[in-house]
Amino acid sequence: YDREQLLEVMLWLSAQGERQRWDIEARELLSMDHAQRQEWQRGVEQESAHAPVLTTFVHQGEPLEWAAWDWLRLVELAWAGVCSGWLSQAEADDLAAHAADLIGRRYHDWHAMLKAYLRGQSLFEGVDRRGMTPSPRHKLLMHAPFSPWKQAPSALLDDATRDASRQRIRSWRNTPHHWLLALAGVREPDVMLRQLNPAAPISEQRRTDAAVYLQESLGLHADEGHQVLARYWLPAQAHHLNQLAADAVHGVMPPSQTHFGQPTPDELKQRNAVKGVSRHAATIHMAEKFAFYLHMALDSGLFEREPLMEHASALRSCLCRFYASPKRLLEAWFAWESCLPEPEHDSLISEIAWHLEDPGSLFHWLNWQPDAWCEPGERPTLSHFTAMSLVGPLNSAVWSEPQLESPRECADIREWVESHYHLTSADDMQEFLSFMLEAGDRQEYQINYAPYTLNPERLAAEIAILESGDCGEEERHHLLRLRRVSANEDGCNDVDMAAWDIAQLVDLAIAARQLGWLDKQAFADVLDRAYQLAADHYAGWQEYAAGMYAGFSFFMGETPERESFLAGFRQALVAWLCGAPILAGPWASLDFPGNKPRHFAPLHIDTLPGDQRILH
Repeated sequence: YDREQLLEVMLWLSAQGERQRWDIEARELLSMDHAQRQEWQRGVEQESAHAPVLTTFVHQGEPLEWAAWDWLRLVELAWAGVCSGWLSQAEADDLAAHAADLIGRRYHDWHAMLKAYLRGQSLFEGVDRRGMTPSPRHKLLMHAPFSPWKQAPSALLDDATRDASRQRIRSWRNTPHHWLLALAGVREPDVMLRQLNPAAPISEQRRTDAAVYLQESLGLHADEGHQVLARYWLPAQAHHLNQLAADAVHGVMPPSQTHFGQPTPDELKQRNAVKGVSRHAATIHMAEKFAFYLHMALDSGLFEREPLMEHASALRSCLCRFYASPKRLLEAWFAWESCLPEPEHDSLISEIAWHLEDPGSLFHWLNWQPDAWCEPGERPTLSHFTAMSLVGPLNSAVWSEPQLESPRECADIREWVESHYHLTSADDMQEFLSFMLEAGDRQEYQINYAPYTLNPERLAAEIAILESGDCGEEERHHLLRLRRVSANEDGCNDVDMAAWDIAQLVDLAIAARQLGWLDKQAFADVLDRAYQLAADHYAGWQEYAAGMYAGFSFFMGETPERESFLAGFRQALVAWLCGAPILAGPWASLDFPGNKPRHFAPLHIDTLPGDQRILH
């Protein structure tokens, strides 16, 4: 109905059109048997008139090519646009030339293009048009002596025309917001209809859907502010994946079993698959999720636009540096998506492959020029990432620098700190962190329990005394621990349990940083001291894990869920030690504090600062 709608549809036809859905469905149908194809057809036929025709094409072995249906309509709309006065002659010429550019890359002759067009028309109308009588226009174009089709499609454009067309098409797609559209469009193809002006107003329903997604899937709320998005930029996760892949290609794998147990065969198979993706930087694996969350935040209208667009600019700059071309980025995304599928989501393999293969895909028409170096979030040093990883399975893996959280999140963190540790202020926290560094639970064991290991008779007598009387809560806890000493449960008498203190120390320091109770330098000081404490007490991650488990077991209070808690903790330790599942935690990719470097340098610049093995 107007110029803007016309351009939106034309840009959509060039970048996606009808062909993307048909291409992906055809790829899926090829992997099905006849019965599965019929079932698929029945499932979608009500809303998809093309389904029976597409099934027929696949069954008969018809070439699955129909992009000409999109690109020839682009030319038709360019003609209609200039005739209606909605496009200038130069704009129409450039858009038609863009279609010719794409056609020349896909078709070697006009006959192949015409056949593809008729397949597309058949799918669009839900009627097989392959056998229909050629129209007089088709006959003239194919056979007339002076037909413009006498030259090959690839010869249509001279260099000046092609260059002018490409320049105009890229000028319509040169913003960081278009980068978000391209990345988010793999998960949500409908956004390709917003290429003309991604910032144009959207429907209230769309804004509501985006806000609900942020709240229900990510726990993001309007009152948290734009800065909260930085928590989803995870450079340490990319470092971890790159490191595992680099080690694997050199034949160095994390352990496949521990004295706590071993991963499942499927988990080990997934972990070992990283060997095949070592040449692809893993940045895109986390960056595309960040881009999707950023896209949803923009659509929700809950946050200031400008700071979000600064994130988008930083993302573009980052990806331009880590990937030299759209092809490299998409190949890396395909490789890591194949290696790390997400069971809770449909695979994106088919969508990524489509963008890799289709010359019109928005990815191939973005501004691929980095700005000054910046990132959407802060990159921790390798030693601080290692120190934060000392928290182990006591909490979820920490993949980025913690930041000051919103009042909503702080309320939850403060409640946890107060209920578990009775800490109500920054001073309380600082005092307790100092206590954990210098003494902690390990001192209580050394003073109140270790002496009993030298005098079994005294230990048995103490247990008998407590068992013969009525115990209060404190005495009950003491009795339980004496019994654990007596049975040397989980090696509590033989294993250094300082790891239990160190894990709690790091966990609390991260919470304190999120609450604003520690500034950046104070947090870094705690991490440095935790790092050194771990290096002083342990030789490696296996020993550290044994100490953490012994401490977790020994100091656990009385609870009927004890055995299930211990079983879950053992399983988590197996995952962290073996790197299976890969993103359970980063121990498998990190040198233990104080150890000499033993990991191979990744092939990519996407590493953490402080990695002294990286020459560049």
